[in-house]
Amino acid sequence: MASQANPSDMPRENAPGGAALQHRPWNSKRLLSRGLAGFERFLSDAGFDRAPWLAVAFGAGIAAWFALPSAGWWAALSVSCLALAGVAWGAGPAKARYPHLMQAIFVLPLLLAVGCLVVWARSSLVGAVPIERPMVGTFTARVLAQEEQPALDRDRLILAMGEPDTARAIKVRVNVPHDEAAQRPAVGVLIRFKARLMPPAPPMLPGAYNFARTAWFSGLAATGTVLGPVEVIDSGAQGNRLESVRGALSRHVRTRLADGEAGIAAALATGDRGGIAEADAQAMRDAGLAHLLSISGLHVSAVIGAVYLLALRVLALSPWLALRVRLPVVAAGAGALAGIGYTLLTGAEVPTVRSCIGALLVLIALALGREALSLRMLAVAAFCVLLLWPESLVGPSFQMSFAAVLAIVALGTAGPVRRFLGPREEPVVLRIGRGLAMLLVTGVVIEFALMPIGLYHFHRAGVYGALANVIAIPLTTFVVMPLIAAGLLMDIVEAGAPAWWLAEQAIDLLIGLAHWIASRPGAVNLLPAMGTGAFLLFVAGGLWLGLWSGRIRWFGLLPAALGIAMLAAMAPPDVLVTGDGRHVGLVSEDGNRLFVLRDSRSDYVRGNLQELAGMEGEPVNLLQSPGAQCNRDFCSVPIRQEGRTWNLLLTRSRDRVPERALAAACDKADIVIADRWLPRSCRPKWLKADRAMLSETGGLAIHLARAEVTTVADGQGRHGWWRPGR
Repeated sequence: MASQANPSDMPRENAPGGAALQHRPWNSKRLLSRGLAGFERFLSDAGFDRAPWLAVAFGAGIAAWFALPSAGWWAALSVSCLALAGVAWGAGPAKARYPHLMQAIFVLPLLLAVGCLVVWARSSLVGAVPIERPMVGTFTARVLAQEEQPALDRDRLILAMGEPDTARAIKVRVNVPHDEAAQRPAVGVLIRFKARLMPPAPPMLPGAYNFARTAWFSGLAATGTVLGPVEVIDSGAQGNRLESVRGALSRHVRTRLADGEAGIAAALATGDRGGIAEADAQAMRDAGLAHLLSISGLHVSAVIGAVYLLALRVLALSPWLALRVRLPVVAAGAGALAGIGYTLLTGAEVPTVRSCIGALLVLIALALGREALSLRMLAVAAFCVLLLWPESLVGPSFQMSFAAVLAIVALGTAGPVRRFLGPREEPVVLRIGRGLAMLLVTGVVIEFALMPIGLYHFHRAGVYGALANVIAIPLTTFVVMPLIAAGLLMDIVEAGAPAWWLAEQAIDLLIGLAHWIASRPGAVNLLPAMGTGAFLLFVAGGLWLGLWSGRIRWFGLLPAALGIAMLAAMAPPDVLVTGDGRHVGLVSEDGNRLFVLRDSRSDYVRGNLQELAGMEGEPVNLLQSPGAQCNRDFCSVPIRQEGRTWNLLLTRSRDRVPERALAAACDKADIVIADRWLPRSCRPKWLKADRAMLSETGGLAIHLARAEVTTVADGQGRHGWWRPGR
């Protein structure tokens, strides 16, 4: 009779589940090893350029500094990344087995930390603490710079002065009423003036333009308006000679053309956009042509390219030079000098300097016989710009310019495009047709690349920009700019009138094209403020599509598609409240109208409310809202959303109100919004947004369907430009 086996005496591998228990650690190690080997094999076989990803990691560190709330977070990120890089550096056996993977784990976190530390240092060095409170008085200051803005009927001065309360040296920007007959204070003079000064304004609403951040990195502690005549009390040392030349050149250009065309001509010649009428500027933006008004890659490239080709052709006329000198190097030097001179003449603003750096890198590549336009060149240019001006990463100018160039390079290096543009025997007409078709396709790709950026920053994006640019870019590059240059040169002998007349006709054609495109049905898409999450998905997808090669690049469509889905599901906020509580916008239940508490004379206030609500057309006074009941002091408004009615109580005056009556009204309301401090006895059912709360949170965007409140403070953290409680 066989004895019954005891389970405890059985070998462990024969016990139920024993083999799994015995081999589980071994399987985990094997799985990890296979995963690491797969990553290593992928990186070694991908055949991609690694330099662009280094610039992406550096930029990600800068973006993390803006996104994280305080110094503790910035330090933790930097230390964590440096520690990870140190672990990868010290992993000897792993470095030998997985060289590409360990290199990525070492370099990418290191650059992420460096990016965070660079922008942190930049903020500490150049950030200007804003003045504590608004002030009106008579001040003495020295003029650092000036900009004429006749289209806005004002001049703008940048001044150095002492803050009245603390005597610290600060830089302020003031607007002076424009007067052609008055003598403007020159750069370098000491002036006395009466003005109202304000701290730089934070975003009016969540997702709106953050001027306080721009002012912080520009060194501006206050802005304001001059209230009387400006008195020059000391001529002092005259300022920048180049600034004087620039101003004189702008005024000369404006005297040679009609008002509308003169502003655009001055912008192309000197970068002075103060003479462009707002209607023309808005039409250019809606038509996708706004980049023509800002001196950037197109203009700098046109100047450098023209000088390069001209120098090359002229020098080639001499056989002695052609045999003894490398003419491309000499021509590249001439183009570089022209580009640097044009950059300085147009004010050396960050977009222009960025474009100049990129153009100089292209010239260096041409002189060395290398490929002129490549992802590596783009990465070097981006790294140089971010190293000098890391704050430019979060601005639309940097994002749009590099996104456009990345789209061009990625499209040009794609296999189907190379085959389509490859040399072949064919009639000239077909060759020109292929070139035009490629130009149109390039424009469409650029528009798709720039549309998320435009929607995120401006809440609007043009649709027909590709078609408009097919005509506008050649017109500007090969007709308008050469005619302006010819007019300036011919004016030396007072013979420039014909060139100026032709330039005026060409610019008039450009303006007409912008207005015609902008007026087409569906030419502009308006959306409420895009969430940062959706925008980052578009950025990730665009970088993946642009920086990888081969079939793997198409995986970049997945985050882009997810971003599109988030945009499609996005709804405008139901209630918008500005940071001072004075202006309230209510979106109608059907989403087609915007009701406002006060009719504002400020285009800035009205524009912000419309953009953040994603609406065109004039706002409607709240008195016309269905169910609204208003008296001198308050408005009671019902809003129906998702089957529920929300009762809002809005203040209209700052007159004294009996506390008991106010408390009773608050008890009946779900939300109370006031531009005054309300007593504790005012207790609405859900939200009390009075002056005390708004001074800490800034503007509000309220989504009633999900009972969610988004504030300006949510995206500011403890960065130097955000001063809650002001």
